[in-house]
Amino acid sequence: MCLIFLSVNNHPSYKLVVAANRDEFYSRKTATAHFWEDHPHIVGGRDLEAHGTWMAMTKRGRISLVTNYRDPKNIDPHAPSRGQLVTDYLNDSSTPEVYLSRLANRAKAYNGFNLLVGDTDALWYYSNYRDGLEKISPGLYGLSNHLLETPWPKVLRGKQKMAEALATDHVNPENLFELLKDDVIADDKLLPDTGIGLERERALSSMFIKSPGYGTRCSTVVIVDRLNHVLFSERVYDTTTFHYSTQRFEFDIKS
Repeated sequence: MCLIFLSVNNHPSYKLVVAANRDEFYSRKTATAHFWEDHPHIVGGRDLEAHGTWMAMTKRGRISLVTNYRDPKNIDPHAPSRGQLVTDYLNDSSTPEVYLSRLANRAKAYNGFNLLVGDTDALWYYSNYRDGLEKISPGLYGLSNHLLETPWPKVLRGKQKMAEALATDHVNPENLFELLKDDVIADDKLLPDTGIGLERERALSSMFIKSPGYGTRCSTVVIVDRLNHVLFSERVYDTTTFHYSTQRFEFDIKS
C-alpha cells in the first residue's frame, strides 16, 4: 500500500472503514484478492514474487497494512520483504503490542516501512523511521510514504474526500473507490522533497498514480459495521486502459 485512509471508531454505524491504494511497478507479479490456499483464514491480494502482501485480514478480524517509507538514499536491495510483515502478523496469535515490540528489535533490517496491525476494534501503528508504538485513537487518518498523518497534499486531499464520504448513515463503497481514483497532480510549491527529483515528486503526488512503468495497481475498501459484518472489496486496474475488475467478499467475524 502506498496510500491509506482510516476511519477508526469514528462513525456511528461502522467500527472501521479503510480506503487504500497500492502503488507498484506494473511488471511485478501479483494475485488479486482471494482467500489464500496456504492460509485459508486470510483474505487479500498477494505479491507473487516475495509472497507477502500490502493489506489483508483474517476471518477473526485481525487486519494489517503496510506502506513503504520513501528514502531512496537508504535502500538495501537484499533487505527482507516488508510485505511479509503483514502475513507474519496475521498468522501470529500475539497481541499487536507484543508483535510490534518484537518487531522493533529487528526493524532496522528492513527498508523503511509504516505498519498498521490490530483488529476491527483497535489498531496500532509502528514505523522503523521513528521510535515507539502508537495505539490509534478514534478518528480519521491518512498515511502515505512518510509517517502517519504527514500532511502531504494527497493525504490532505484524500482525508477531506473521505470525511465527505463518511458524512452519511450508510457508507457506499463505490464512493470510496471513486475518491481513490483522484489523479489530480499537486501544485509544485506543495510537494515534499524526498530525494527523487521534482518531476518524480509531481508524478507521485496524486492519489491515483499514472506513470510509465509504475502506478496504482489496485484499490481496496474495507467496511466493518458495529455487528462485525465485513465487506472486503478490491478493484484491480488494467495498467493501459485503467479498466478494472472487482473482487468482493463479505463475512461475519468469528469470535
